[in-house]
Amino acid sequence: MKIIKQALSSDANAYLQGYLRQDAGTPQHYPAMIIVPGGSYTHIPEQQAEDLALAWSARGYQTFFLRYSFVAEKHPLLPAPVIELGQTVASLKEYATDWQIDTNRIAIAGFSVGGHIVALYNDLWHSDDFAKRVGVSTAALKPQAVILGYPVITPKAGFPTDPAMLDAWTDDPEKIAADHQVTAQNAPTFVWATAADPLVPVQNALAYAQASIAQGVDTELHLFHHGPHGLALANPVTAWKPGTALPHVAHWMDLAQEWLNELD
Repeated sequence: MKIIKQALSSDANAYLQGYLRQDAGTPQHYPAMIIVPGGSYTHIPEQQAEDLALAWSARGYQTFFLRYSFVAEKHPLLPAPVIELGQTVASLKEYATDWQIDTNRIAIAGFSVGGHIVALYNDLWHSDDFAKRVGVSTAALKPQAVILGYPVITPKAGFPTDPAMLDAWTDDPEKIAADHQVTAQNAPTFVWATAADPLVPVQNALAYAQASIAQGVDTELHLFHHGPHGLALANPVTAWKPGTALPHVAHWMDLAQEWLNELD
């Protein structure tokens, strides 16, 4: 395995970290998975992001995680992380030969506020105006699919509750309501969450899934009855306190891979 780190621009701290499979014989082209971790837009849990990336690597993917800009670095923060995700997808396509990536099989998985970034990206990647902000064509931004784990979707669904936090995110909350911007052009969407999430209410996941279904987007939704916020793999590798290794919830990854395979 080769680990790479690539800055996304000269005026931001955002970067892409990759975990690349390397062939001993004839080179192959692998599907790719971009992990967009959570962290309330103040930080990212890098160990968790790496664990998620390596879990997908073990399933045959070229994997990456995005360290996007934080609220302490830009004000208001959004849409900078969404643009940085666009730069990430474009980079994977630009370096597809060197990084052995099948450009038709690039998926993006976002968790918590990372899910907010990915949901907004899914709403915007096909927009000419957004593509101009990234500096590429819409074709360079197209993902195969997106996966949203316990995502933040809209401030109206209960997160954040602190008005100062929301002010740091945006000067127009309606612009960051991802469920209000879904179109029929959105990529296939897999959503999972726990009904008991005490931090980001499950209504976020429901709102985006319902909006996607209403637009005819290929959508799969899984709600697990039990479990706190931030479960990641929901296994002992990413367990951060007692009760966060939940074998039932950990099935989300098998379900997501089966769904992705059906899209091929």
